[in-house]
Amino acid sequence: MKLTGAEMVVKALENNGVKVVFGYPGASNCPIIDKLSFSSVKHILTRNEQGAAHMASGYARVTKEVGVCTATSGPGATNLITGIATAYMDSVPVVALTGQVTTGLIGKDAFQEVDITGATLPFTKHSYLVKDGLEIPRIVNEAFHIAGTGRPGPVLIDLPMDILKAEYDYPDDEPEINIRGYKLAGKANESQIKKIAEAIKAAKQPVILAGGGIVISDAVDEFRKFVKDTDIPVVSTMMGIGVVPSSSPRYYGMIGSHGARRANMILNRADLVLVMGSRLGDRSVAHAGGFKSNKKIVHIDIDPAEIGKNVVPDIPVVGDIKDVLGQLAPLVSSYRTEPEWIAAADEIRKNATREVETSDTGYVNPKYFLQKLSDKTNSEIYVSTEVGQNQIWTANYFNFTTPRSLLTSGGFGTMGYGLPAAIGAATAAEKPVVAVMGDGSFQMDLPELGTMCQWGIPVKMVLFENDRLGMVHEHQYLLYNSNYQAVDITGSPDFNKLADAYGIPNSIISENSEIDAGIDALMGAEGSYLLVVKVNPFEPTGDSLNENRLPKKEVQ
Repeated sequence: MKLTGAEMVVKALENNGVKVVFGYPGASNCPIIDKLSFSSVKHILTRNEQGAAHMASGYARVTKEVGVCTATSGPGATNLITGIATAYMDSVPVVALTGQVTTGLIGKDAFQEVDITGATLPFTKHSYLVKDGLEIPRIVNEAFHIAGTGRPGPVLIDLPMDILKAEYDYPDDEPEINIRGYKLAGKANESQIKKIAEAIKAAKQPVILAGGGIVISDAVDEFRKFVKDTDIPVVSTMMGIGVVPSSSPRYYGMIGSHGARRANMILNRADLVLVMGSRLGDRSVAHAGGFKSNKKIVHIDIDPAEIGKNVVPDIPVVGDIKDVLGQLAPLVSSYRTEPEWIAAADEIRKNATREVETSDTGYVNPKYFLQKLSDKTNSEIYVSTEVGQNQIWTANYFNFTTPRSLLTSGGFGTMGYGLPAAIGAATAAEKPVVAVMGDGSFQMDLPELGTMCQWGIPVKMVLFENDRLGMVHEHQYLLYNSNYQAVDITGSPDFNKLADAYGIPNSIISENSEIDAGIDALMGAEGSYLLVVKVNPFEPTGDSLNENRLPKKEVQ
């Protein structure tokens, strides 16, 4: 069967179960866009290629499938870079299809030529520059396998325009996947598993640090049973939020520089820390003194490169969390955490948890708002965030009850992620998607409102408005003697009028007493809705060690 290279790409996408591709057309990837129109794969036109990459990420997170995005060569491809790096840092499976100049022009600085495989080499799992059209089916199949297996991540396929246009004989049989050097982790070493069991039985004050690897490996059920059976206290990284419900009596919050004080305190007092599926990034362990003392550390991760990179463990274990829990559970079936440690952890939680302001002050307390949003929706929503204060408020104050409900850029901290990720998620989500944004980050992705409206993709938007780049504003207060520079964004548009321009229903609230009505309007509307929430510019990020230093009523 004769097919063009572009037709082979599309056929391979269909064979891999792809339902939607997010992208932006240009000369070099137009052959793919053209053939998508004759396929079962829906192409969603975005307003920027970076938005396409984030949408593919949001889609992948809620579906557990590989997200796909496409861009043309040169600036189109480079606009994908931030989205690819974002997916890499959070282990999200994405396949990026980039057009390229014709093979004869590669390396000659042709119009819109860029070495995109070289540019993305540090933050892709693998990349391909297609040189032979007959290899397209094999390459696409391999790309999906690599992206979605092991520790997931982005894979890029660069496709020269002449190869996309030329005709080839499509192979009669689908090529087998046999990638030299790419081996998935098998069962964890049994002797190391026995060492973990011995360490647990000997521990007086154990703590589990739950990371995103538990979510990625679909080990949440096994993990929750393990916690129930052992009664070991749990803290989490940002990417591990939802592995146990935030309201669980054995969950004590997110650790790290912007985590809950109680979580850091409990972790620091532990005599055994079981790290499950976390790379122990600096943001997570910045205030976790337990990693700097003579505590016993167990580190379980599917990626051997992460073990010992930031913290040297006493017991390293390479393996899939789902498999490791299956191996470990029978060995500790008789173990139960000592009641004295549980009582001490609960006392820490009681003393280190602050009540949020609920009375009217002239502003809405974002922490109270997020608690109310969680209560009024029964947490049965996906929440996508931007980066900054809005992200930390959401992580610490929304009661996440299920995994994959928080969509956020945890590893890379990408502003401009939240809205397109929400759009990508909403194309497939079976429950409402709420994008929580700051007025600074929203202005990095607001053109994607056009994508949302064009394709009728419903996203509920919460915009915390304080006319500041809030996180940096707070940083300058704490470390730069209140020398506020380049953080005032009072030239921003009237966001409600902007929503009107797009035909999006909207409202604004500025007092805590208005929260209930605001959330009812947000969640009760058909389709998309924008709720602007006025927030004090000096509202602190969370119950961090610095919270009591920030004025709550003063306005610059």
